[in-house]
Amino acid sequence: MKSFIRVLLMLSALVAASLALSINMPEIHNQEQLLGSAAGAGKTRENIMDPNKLAKGKTGPEEEKNAQFWYDLAHEEIAKRLALPQVDKRKAKNVIMFLGDGMSLSTVAAARIHKGQLKGNPGEEDSLSFEKFPHSGLSRTYCSNAQVPDSACTATAYLCGVKTNIVALGITSAVNFNNCSGSEDPANQISSIAAWAQAAGKGSGIVTTTTLTHASPSGAYAHTTNRFFEADTDIITYGEGKSDPATCTDIATQLITQNPGKNFDVMLGGGIGKFLPKTITDPFNKQGERSDGVNLLSKWQALHPGGVLAYNRDQLLKVNASGISSLIGTFNSGSMNFHKLADAAKEPTLAEMTRKAIEVVSKKENGYFLFIEGGLIDYGNHYNVPAYALDETLELSKAVEEALGMTDPEETLIVVTSDHAHPLTIAGYPGRGTPILGLNQHDVDVNGVKYATLNYAVGMEQYLDDKGNRIDLTDLIDQPGFLAPSYIKGNLGVHAGDDVGIFATGPQSHLFSGVMQQSTIPHLMAYASCIGDGPTLCDN
Repeated sequence: MKSFIRVLLMLSALVAASLALSINMPEIHNQEQLLGSAAGAGKTRENIMDPNKLAKGKTGPEEEKNAQFWYDLAHEEIAKRLALPQVDKRKAKNVIMFLGDGMSLSTVAAARIHKGQLKGNPGEEDSLSFEKFPHSGLSRTYCSNAQVPDSACTATAYLCGVKTNIVALGITSAVNFNNCSGSEDPANQISSIAAWAQAAGKGSGIVTTTTLTHASPSGAYAHTTNRFFEADTDIITYGEGKSDPATCTDIATQLITQNPGKNFDVMLGGGIGKFLPKTITDPFNKQGERSDGVNLLSKWQALHPGGVLAYNRDQLLKVNASGISSLIGTFNSGSMNFHKLADAAKEPTLAEMTRKAIEVVSKKENGYFLFIEGGLIDYGNHYNVPAYALDETLELSKAVEEALGMTDPEETLIVVTSDHAHPLTIAGYPGRGTPILGLNQHDVDVNGVKYATLNYAVGMEQYLDDKGNRIDLTDLIDQPGFLAPSYIKGNLGVHAGDDVGIFATGPQSHLFSGVMQQSTIPHLMAYASCIGDGPTLCDN
């Protein structure tokens, strides 16, 4: 048994080391994981889920394929809230939406405890910054054709106000997977709250710790049948022979050359590779990813002669927001690194990016809309490394606190939510102050073996001996990058279909209470700030 545990210790250390050395973290949600590949249809192959398991062959109700269905439902949910006494008459000049990607309620609770324990306290009594907001509710996260969603259909919901198919962005569920002509048809495209804000003369921008072309921020500007079409090369890679870059506009190109992306005042995150041709080496010594030879950053600079580009923390912090017209910062070839693993001299924190983004858009006389994402909470949960997921949640909490300190609560609505959950549990009956990242010292399984406080439903490591019994984790659980135990063997952790929290403060924040469709969220933000084509506070 001791030799078996030593082997596990070595394996766990190797996994942790591979994560630490992953300067460009791999795309967590690859297309084959979510959809499968057309090649080998009907076969179950190692590392690839069956093509029809997640999205293919799944459809939703016919009436939901019309965007108006979701608009009507949102208007009904708003009307129910307005039927109650309205004590807040304030209009939101500014709206800041924070998203914790994959931030389940269990992740929030565990992060809260972790925060307290880092102070030397039991932990359960502590709170994250946004948990102190005066109003909270729950968001229903399913998408049009999936009980458990991905970050694309959810981004379409909370930024565009319409639920769509898994993997799709900014289009209705009437468009089939990889149908480029359908996604390019304006009749199937839906606009985002960022576009509504721009139409009202407001500033706008996106901030993320993933890539600027990742699913969550892309919901603010992109229209695509496939979230993995981030660069033209990706259309060939993931198009399954049905899609062509000549007829399908990749997400990076949409961001730089089309409305509303080209009008963003600030864009901060990772993913510079999607904007550069393969002939160019980026500032991080990686080759660009584009096959069309186009340097989209040069194109952006030409479109924004007063704009500034930043590639590291020092450059970002030195930007004088009052002296520029716009700002784009790309701080890694791919996604940014986990905060715990990042080079603090090179990569800005989410709080630092939040501060700079607010400085840039605060110049706008009519106010602004900002989308700010802590995107690596999701990665930590997918890797089954709660130490990373909880730390990223604390980084989001710090960013929210930064925004609170920079804005006027009388004119700024701040909404914090998540796109989807993860099956992370705080299980058993651990005593008060039990290390949230450690062993539950008060419970054992049927064989008398203690188990971890945090566990996942699906993941890479079950920690079983050769007889299928759980092993003692005492010598494993404190290892850096420890993979938490899971019940079902998988290549990665998966999403969950739980409702997620919504936390709001500022003008009209009382409307963000109760249980609501995720697609109602942008309509409520639009109501509070008097933008968009739906009902608004200014109608009264």
